[in-house]
Amino acid sequence: MRLRFASRAVLGIGLAVVVCGLAGHSLVAAITGGLAALLALFTVTDPTVRGQAVTTALLPAVGFPVLALAALLHDHPLARDTAFLAVMGAGVYARRWGPRGHSLGVFAFMAFFTTQFLHTLPGQLPELYSAVALSLLTAAAVRFGLWCYERRLTAPAAPTPPAGTGLARVTTRQAVQAVTGGAVALMAGQLMSDQRWYWAVGATWWVFVNTASRGETLVRGFRRVLGTLIGIPVGLAVVVPLHGAPVPTALVVAAGVFGIFYTAAVSYTWMMLSVTVMAGALYGSLGVLDPALLALRLGETAVGALGAMLAVLCVLPVTTHATTDAWIQRALRCVHTCTEEAAARLSGSATADPAPRIAELEALLGRVRLSLAPLVHPLSPLRARRARAGHVLTLLDECAREVRGLASVAADPEASHDARLAAACWRVENAVEALTGRTAVASAVPAHPAATEPALAHLHSLERALAELAVPLHSPPGAPLVTA
Repeated sequence: MRLRFASRAVLGIGLAVVVCGLAGHSLVAAITGGLAALLALFTVTDPTVRGQAVTTALLPAVGFPVLALAALLHDHPLARDTAFLAVMGAGVYARRWGPRGHSLGVFAFMAFFTTQFLHTLPGQLPELYSAVALSLLTAAAVRFGLWCYERRLTAPAAPTPPAGTGLARVTTRQAVQAVTGGAVALMAGQLMSDQRWYWAVGATWWVFVNTASRGETLVRGFRRVLGTLIGIPVGLAVVVPLHGAPVPTALVVAAGVFGIFYTAAVSYTWMMLSVTVMAGALYGSLGVLDPALLALRLGETAVGALGAMLAVLCVLPVTTHATTDAWIQRALRCVHTCTEEAAARLSGSATADPAPRIAELEALLGRVRLSLAPLVHPLSPLRARRARAGHVLTLLDECAREVRGLASVAADPEASHDARLAAACWRVENAVEALTGRTAVASAVPAHPAATEPALAHLHSLERALAELAVPLHSPPGAPLVTA
């Protein structure tokens, strides 16, 4: 999947830049179009192909007005900075509307960022609009026409963030944090450079993307700085000898794009290394690359990450404990629902289908892993709690594995109803209710005779995993699972 995702990105972005070149656009416009295609292929993550197409079509509706606003305010620093922070806050707040809001928010922010990167003036807007439109059309043609591998896949579940109103809503709190951190980064970035200050704001923005707690944000900030630090010498070694030669530079940019898409799902550090190398190649093509510029990029990135960290620690903090607890409880309730659906299928119900719930469980476990990342990080000094968090992840993975096995048995038309299945499902449901309701639950592992029926074997293993989960999840108040 990652290989196809990255290969399609290189193809789509490369074709977008070629189309811009054939249309007679300047290098600046072609770069703007390429970045628009990159964002369209990277950030649009709606669960269905139809939803992805709609979101892609909506990108110009937010991008074009922001491009115009940023260009018009180019020579008015105070108004420009205020507008930049407003777009940043609105982009984070838009996450409350799910993947589509997230994609549109990212595209709006990057539209403003790109105008600072390329020093866009109002007179350049028509050409930039044309380049962005052509690039989005080309990227869409590749994604939804030439290589739409998602049509053959089951639509992934997209877990919604925890509900709330006002400042109780995570996205609202993060919007306030992002604006605060962005303001700190903007002022510090301008002290470092009055030309490249926007790098600091961009670093703050990307630290906040796909995070939901202060622990996640701290880890992401560290990884962003680390990836940039490693990427600078790599970029210098690869890009400087090219002296801006078009073909080799294009190949380096393509390799950077591939690295961004291929590593994004597994390593933010490697993704940032790829971003840094790609940015170095772009600056080389513009003829402004030198070691001092890359050193400045590292400094601005560190300042931006620091601004984000200060904001999440001091302004309306969203604790890792609360976030993790919410995602774990949702995952356990999903285990409950999966078991119910499988039991109903085994009892003869033709409408019961655990498959969609299995997909939802996988997505929820992904969120649990992301939320626990600060605690299980190798550099975490909390060794005992790191071990407990790892134990929780292992047991949740075991639950998911047994539920998948139970669902596969239930899908077999030869599977028959067994009274022991109903009893085992009832015990699983009770165990989940005890775990999610914070009520007393026995931590002893239930003893069962060896089950020869596959369904019973999966249910017994699921019972054991849930019983073991009671130990780390129901620890004394003085020893919470997470503290960040």
